[in-house]
Amino acid sequence: MEIADVARTVMERCDVLAGYSEEHGRLTRRFASHPMKEVNRLVETWMRQAGMATRQDHAGNIIGRYEGQGSSEKVFLLGSHLDTVRDAGKYDGVLGVLVALAGIELLHDRRERLPFALEIIGFADEEGLRYHYPFLGSKALTGSLEKSILYLTDEQGIPLIEAIRHFGGKPEALIFHCSEQKRYDDWLGYCEVHIEQGPVLEAKGLPVGVVTAITGLSRCKLVFEGEANHAGTQPMALRRDALCAAAEFVLAVERYAGTVEGLVATVGQLQVSPGAINVIPGRVSLSLDVRHQVDAIRREADQKLFEEAIQICTRRGIQVAREEMQETPTIPCTPWLMQLLEQAIDQVGGMPCALPSGAGHDAMIMSRCTDIAMLFVRCLGGISHHPAESVCIEDVAQAIRVMERFFLLLKQHVL
Repeated sequence: MEIADVARTVMERCDVLAGYSEEHGRLTRRFASHPMKEVNRLVETWMRQAGMATRQDHAGNIIGRYEGQGSSEKVFLLGSHLDTVRDAGKYDGVLGVLVALAGIELLHDRRERLPFALEIIGFADEEGLRYHYPFLGSKALTGSLEKSILYLTDEQGIPLIEAIRHFGGKPEALIFHCSEQKRYDDWLGYCEVHIEQGPVLEAKGLPVGVVTAITGLSRCKLVFEGEANHAGTQPMALRRDALCAAAEFVLAVERYAGTVEGLVATVGQLQVSPGAINVIPGRVSLSLDVRHQVDAIRREADQKLFEEAIQICTRRGIQVAREEMQETPTIPCTPWLMQLLEQAIDQVGGMPCALPSGAGHDAMIMSRCTDIAMLFVRCLGGISHHPAESVCIEDVAQAIRVMERFFLLLKQHVL
């Protein structure tokens, strides 16, 4: 079986899965939707063709197991997510599942077994598009779901607990899953292949790279309270315009983030009230997302930006309040798995490259229970979460070569 042919199959399968969408003309695949069921069914078929036993767990994750030789219960995990954002590209998440499957297909074609089992997990919900609760699939697998989330509702008012049942799962089983500690003791580790979703590999001219850490983030909502008034009768000097204060803050965020190496800060949501053409905005709420690989630098930046908001509002006679949304520490990848990936890249003729991940991934949740690693694949233009998301077949082939060699190095390490 030639690697080029295997890579071509992966690309073709990405095209096929992109056809399963809730919306005509664009790719949107939410948790527990009919297209999600069809994708699980199709991926399960491909897994079985590769000699894997399959099952769908109570969260809707599709899992394929390639048994090892002997009686060892140890298992090494691979995977990524099969859901998408709205108006998505073809490769985010899906590519990682299919590259892992390609690696197992090569083992199966040679009738080769490792001294431990391999499992591929196609996570049912990483993006959190339907219930605004990301990493549902990996949190369920690691026993870290909160009971309260079962009663979240989607835009149609359907509770998550009902969606899980409709998808074939038992929501009650998910909450008590965390008691199954023995299950995690058998895990050797987890490796996730994923498109980079950034421009670093392309800038370096490299097809793949080894992730050093998943960058931590701070998210909050800021609410600017001014005074709504008539747009035609209120003099400029007497206005308490909440939107002008918010706009000044947005530019301050951009300016400050540009002064700290490695820091990124984004205002991605903005709600203006009352939102009328002839009324001065009296209230504005906005989101602030701050990320840096060093937690102390991230926390300092987050605090300084809030202090900047206070100064702006004090000068303008505006009130500002802060609501915490999310605080996630940086998750380092496991050194011994990183080293095996770097060795694998070197042994297949590549140049090892280490880089952080600025985006969150299922691997960060899996790190609660096992060692983790990630292999990034170059994406053209660094574009992701967009229909223009693209990878080239040569890079996919290199990722498959790396994973094939990684399996052999993992075998030697375990022995």
